[in-house]
Amino acid sequence: MNTTILGYPRIGARRELKFATEDFWAGRADAGALARTGAELRADVWTGLRDAGLQAIPSNTFSFYDQVLDTSVLVDAVPDRYRHLAGFDRYFAMARGVQDVPPLEMTKWFDTNYHYIVPELGPDTRFRLADGSAAKPLVEYREAKALGIETRPVLVGPLTYLLLAKPAEDAPDGFRPLDLLDGLIDVYAEVLERLAGSGAGWVQLDEPALVADRGEEEIAALARAYSRLGRLTSRPRLMVATYFGTIGADALRALAGSRVEAVGLDFVAGPDNLDVLASVGGLPRKTLVAGVVDGRNVWRADQRRAKATCASLLGLVDQVVVSTSCSLLHVPIDLDAETSMDPEVRGRLAFARQKVAEVVAVGRALSEDVPAKAEAPAPPADVDHDVRARLDSLGDGAGRGDRAARFAAQRDELGLPALATTTIGSFPQTPEIRRARADLRAGRVTADAYTRAMRDEIARVIALQEDLGLDVLVHGEPERNDMVQYFAEQLDGYAATEHGWVQSYGSRYVRPPILHSDVARPRPMTVEWATYAQSLTSKPVKGMLTGPVTMLAWSFVRDDQPLADTARQLALALRDEIADLEAAGIRVIQVDEPALRELLPLRGADRPAYMEWAVGAFRLATSGVADTTQIHTHMCYSEFGEIIGAIGALDADVTSVEAARSHMELVADLRAAGYENGIGPGVYDIHSPRVPGADEIEENLRRALRAVDPGRLWVNPDCGLKTRAYPETEASLRNLVTAAHRVRADVTGTSA
Repeated sequence: MNTTILGYPRIGARRELKFATEDFWAGRADAGALARTGAELRADVWTGLRDAGLQAIPSNTFSFYDQVLDTSVLVDAVPDRYRHLAGFDRYFAMARGVQDVPPLEMTKWFDTNYHYIVPELGPDTRFRLADGSAAKPLVEYREAKALGIETRPVLVGPLTYLLLAKPAEDAPDGFRPLDLLDGLIDVYAEVLERLAGSGAGWVQLDEPALVADRGEEEIAALARAYSRLGRLTSRPRLMVATYFGTIGADALRALAGSRVEAVGLDFVAGPDNLDVLASVGGLPRKTLVAGVVDGRNVWRADQRRAKATCASLLGLVDQVVVSTSCSLLHVPIDLDAETSMDPEVRGRLAFARQKVAEVVAVGRALSEDVPAKAEAPAPPADVDHDVRARLDSLGDGAGRGDRAARFAAQRDELGLPALATTTIGSFPQTPEIRRARADLRAGRVTADAYTRAMRDEIARVIALQEDLGLDVLVHGEPERNDMVQYFAEQLDGYAATEHGWVQSYGSRYVRPPILHSDVARPRPMTVEWATYAQSLTSKPVKGMLTGPVTMLAWSFVRDDQPLADTARQLALALRDEIADLEAAGIRVIQVDEPALRELLPLRGADRPAYMEWAVGAFRLATSGVADTTQIHTHMCYSEFGEIIGAIGALDADVTSVEAARSHMELVADLRAAGYENGIGPGVYDIHSPRVPGADEIEENLRRALRAVDPGRLWVNPDCGLKTRAYPETEASLRNLVTAAHRVRADVTGTSA
């Protein structure tokens, strides 16, 4: 082989997987229909990659929800609370929960916006190879072979799987999932032997954990794992793939000393991999799978540079295979579907289908020793000199005033009780809301008619929240398609796609906008909606904005200037929006930064610089308000322990965070860090369809009170409610208010 990719989008060109999955969840389709859709999507990908001229095609990159969850099912790492279920019912219960059984924890896949379902392991976990359709690598390899297509099955590597897992709640102190390595390797050995028996020539084991800081014990575990797998007498050839950064020299030495036949390195996110490879003496008698086409961003590849990189590697390894830097799961499927995009922007882009063609072209140029295709130069990014001059004049941005003075001013201004109740921002996006938005895009309704429909929905949401008894209200965001795309469509420097869907988790897909030039805000973006909502109630209504770091993380961002510079441009636009909201009488403004942890560099040495500019961008956006204006922020689905200091440095008056799936573990981090501002640890998980009882929410609140003073504790769900339906939303929020009133009465003597 001389060309391959590490993975491909699984969702279908028309989002077939989303609709089939949601039909199954709603009872509109049975398990057989869902399975058939999956088989059709897999076949389409394999045949498409073959027809594109790709020489080595991966399989087992499809998933009905998440590849880490698939691995847990494959090795029977199923907690006992799900064992009464079977098939898809068990699988989706682990991902989403059911009424009486909460789901497994979910968090971000390294530094991406893809989410994985966290394995939950204990000392009593006994791995075994699953039977039947749950043995996905075997099933899908045979499916492809029946189509006449030889594939390379892909599995999450054993070390990465265990390093991503967490101890079960009842696991004894000192237990680590890595303690289970030998038992897991037994199952991986069985998988490899059975794949070899089915005719598989290669297997790919993904070990992205090797690009993060790893200690001696973890490197020793890596060496032990691949020594055992390499010594198997009956197995396919093994390719260990790393991506998202630079592999550690010790990890590469361990792989070089093992019997694996190929190693994959990412030369896009990890250009220093070339130096590391040279420092260990190369990989003699091994194949290097060189990730030279960017699998995470949408910019067209410089094919001449990619070929030159591959050519420079030939003296260090036996053979070079041209590949993507990581799975193409992270980019949209086909640029050809974007027929209305600005041609100048479109000319700079490549989506998954085009990236496969780039890999094939570079591989052909390398193997035939002919010049790589000379692409026409991309047009330069537009420069806004006014924006750059304003940023120069602002410098690093001042912080806000004294914390105690601010809290006193806000207490007098807002008059809120202890354990104040609120929601994160969005309310359910009903079919009627989505239809109105589609009608506006298609020209079937006027802008005035659309505005009236959205105002009607806002009035309904405000009335509902007053009936529920919430203390700080939101307008519900009916006018917003997505928390990043909505703002991107109103900012200069961004382009939107029509069909550029990317999976975030399960059936939740997003269309990341493309940030291609300098960012500027030509006009207010949210003021009209917020002030209308505030006119309907005497309670405070939050203005809702998406923060600069999240605008970066959930967009495809220009790569011709440092991220820090682009973040400051976004922060300036938000600073102007916040000033307009404050001038319009909005007293609470929430600037969401759910991606703050997501962009944290995987290497510890790179983190201080990131924290400095990320925190600086948030403070630049929010530091211009009066003490009486309360600034909130929100974060979700990340491991927060490593950024507790940064959360405090943001200096938001209130921070709401995901905490329900992790059983309020965050409170221990908060206690240890001495966090002093307001905190709203999410008391129930909105990504599950189950309705939490008031007792369950009360228990979570009492856990939080072990670390947070009642005057600083807020009560809220863990994320926005747009993906939920109104019946479960109303029931859950009534239970939330009931629980808050109970605890408030207990700690203050009054529920008011």
